[in-house]
Amino acid sequence: MSYRRSISTLGCPDLSLAETIALAQRHHLDAVELRALAHTIDLPTVFTTAYGTPTALAAWMKSAAVPIISLDTSLKLADNSAADREDFLRFLPWAEAIGVPWLRVFDGGHAADPATHQAMADTVAWWRALKKQNGWQAEIMVETHDALCTTAAIQQFLTLAPRTAILWDTQHTWRNGGENPATTWRAIGSQVVHVHVKDSVSRPSAKHPFSYVLPGEGEFP
Repeated sequence: MSYRRSISTLGCPDLSLAETIALAQRHHLDAVELRALAHTIDLPTVFTTAYGTPTALAAWMKSAAVPIISLDTSLKLADNSAADREDFLRFLPWAEAIGVPWLRVFDGGHAADPATHQAMADTVAWWRALKKQNGWQAEIMVETHDALCTTAAIQQFLTLAPRTAILWDTQHTWRNGGENPATTWRAIGSQVVHVHVKDSVSRPSAKHPFSYVLPGEGEFP
């Protein structure tokens, strides 16, 4: 199996798209995952301001040295409103124009219960109907962020929404879910299309009961 290495702009949210591409090229990376640009996570507005139209952005990307692997949206499958869905759909013209294969969505929810899993599956069904209707090529991948932080929860969700692509956040299933990453991978690897690699130590931070550190400098096995 071959892997492509990328970075998420969550770590460099102040950069423009051109600066992000240049950073990835300098470090010989294969792609970039866009979460933030120019100090905001409102990527459609950033694109409109900088390029005007999806067609213009697509023309600019033809000369970019590194492709975009994902546009990271804020949609939560388990708990979303009509406004949340409309905000998510703002990403589609841009994703389609530049051939981005993945749109990141969150799982959402706070408990891995049947109602949460059903709510997530219902949102996936809504998405699949729209995707088919419009002939879109981009697909969603669900980050293991909240309710889906254990293998059991992920597998339960997949029984209701089969073939849903998983973005495996290794930190969340290990630190929050208490699982050995090797065990998690053996169980869900066939559904995983993208992986987030992080590291942390058991020292409380302002936001978490742990503190993030550079990969390889923490307690991640």
